[in-house]
Amino acid sequence: MTRRVLVVRLDGAGDVLLAGPAIRAVAAAPGTEVSLLCGPDGEEAGRLLPGVRRVMVWTSPWTVSPAPPVRAADLDRVIAELAGHSFDEAVLLTSFHQSPLPTALLLRLAGTGRITGASVDYPGSLLDVRLRPGDGPGDDLPEDLPEPERALAIAGAAGFRLPRGDEGRLAVCRPPPVGRVLGPVAHRPYVVLHPGAAVPARRWPVEHHRRAARMLERLGLPVVVTGGSGERGLTAAVADGCALDLGGRTDLGQLAGVLAGAVALVAGNTGAAHLAAAVGTPVVSLFAPVVPAAKWRPYKVPQVVLGDQAAPCRDTRARDCPVPGHPCLSSVAPEEVVSAVRRLYPLLGRTGTGRTGRTKRHVTEGQI
Repeated sequence: MTRRVLVVRLDGAGDVLLAGPAIRAVAAAPGTEVSLLCGPDGEEAGRLLPGVRRVMVWTSPWTVSPAPPVRAADLDRVIAELAGHSFDEAVLLTSFHQSPLPTALLLRLAGTGRITGASVDYPGSLLDVRLRPGDGPGDDLPEDLPEPERALAIAGAAGFRLPRGDEGRLAVCRPPPVGRVLGPVAHRPYVVLHPGAAVPARRWPVEHHRRAARMLERLGLPVVVTGGSGERGLTAAVADGCALDLGGRTDLGQLAGVLAGAVALVAGNTGAAHLAAAVGTPVVSLFAPVVPAAKWRPYKVPQVVLGDQAAPCRDTRARDCPVPGHPCLSSVAPEEVVSAVRRLYPLLGRTGTGRTGRTKRHVTEGQI
C-alpha cells in the first residue's frame, strides 16, 4: 500500500535544493510517494529533485516576500487541495527563524495524519513529532547545523533515513545538454559568474564582477555570465561585450547543465551556488554575513568563502545592507576572486589545459 508523504519547504529555489537530501531520505522508505509543497520561486528547483513525484505550489502569506494578503477563500482552496491528496504524513522543513505551526494548522484542517516539524514554540496538537531547536538543555536540534543537515534531522525524527551509499550531498536529476547554449565555449574550460541575488544585501558590486570577468578572460579562461529573465541588464553590464552573456536564456535545468560543465562558479549566497553544489562544481562564495555562513554556505563541494563574516551586518537577516557602502562584500577586490578561482582551478593561466581541469574536484572541501 502506498504511503503518501508531503514534504513542505515554502521558500525559494536555493532552500528547496538544500532540502534535497531530506526528500531523498523520505522517498527511500519502502512504499512511499513524495509530494513537495513549495513557494512559486521554488517550483523549478522542486521539479529537479530526485525522489519527488509531485510538486504543489502555494504562495504562503507568512513566507513569500512581498506577502500576499490573507484571505479565507485562498486558505480554503489550499486546505481543499491538500485534503484531496489524503496525505498520510507531512514533514515540515523550516529554517531556524521560521515556525512550522501555521502550515501545520492548515494540514490538520486538511486531515493530514502524522506531522513532524521543528518548533521553539509549544505546538499543542499541531505536531505529532516535535524537535526543539536550540543549544540549551533539552534542545535536540543544534542551531549551527548546515541547512541540509537540519532538514535531514527533521526527516530523521519522522523516521526517514538516507539509504546506504547516499552521502547526503545535494543532487538534481541529470541536466539537459547545453552545448548549443554555450556554443564554442562548451569545448573549453570556463568559469561562470552569477552576479544576481534575490536581495541587494547579498550582491557583490557590478563593477567588481565586470573587472573580475575581464581579468579571467585575460588569463585565458572564458567567462559565462548567468542570470534570470529579470536580470538581463545586470548580466549585460557584467559581460560588457567580453564574456558570454546567458542572462535570461536558461531555465533552472539548463543552468544546472551550464554549471555542471564549469570549472568554478563565482556567486553570492543565492540559489545558483546551491545548484552548483548539486552538480559538484566548486564555488567562490561571495557571502554576506546577514545570515550565518555555517548554515547556508555551499554544501559539500570545494569552495572559497570571501566576505567579512564579522561585519556589523552579521546575523541581521537584512534584505538591504544596513551599513553604508556595503563593506562586507564591496571590500572584496576582483583580484581576490581571481586568486580564489585559481585555487579551485590550479591550471588557470597555463597553456594546453584542455578538460583535464576537472581534477579540481579533488580540492579539499570547505573554506580553503
